[in-house]
Amino acid sequence: MTAPTTPPTAPFFIAKVEPDGLQCDAWPEQPLLLSLEQGGIDWPSSCRNGTCRTCIGHLVEGTVRYAIEWPGLSAEEKAEGCVLPCVAYPASDVVIQGSAI
Repeated sequence: MTAPTTPPTAPFFIAKVEPDGLQCDAWPEQPLLLSLEQGGIDWPSSCRNGTCRTCIGHLVEGTVRYAIEWPGLSAEEKAEGCVLPCVAYPASDVVIQGSAI
């Protein structure tokens, strides 16, 4: 009798950018911005540490995690779905939309 096995987890997620429909692999061990850039997707950025907010976007679907306690977003912005791809790590497949902020 063989022991039950758990299905392997995907080594990466998919990030989709709206409204363009572009997508790329999103690696859970690196910031979403880096995955976007490696996937050839042009996303605005500057400081890369969550303070300038140049990269702010809207998380339409999926979840992200932050490696730092304060990622440069207010509680209200987080509740509205705002995300900072420079310091956000994907925790699932994600759909993000650029922001005009």
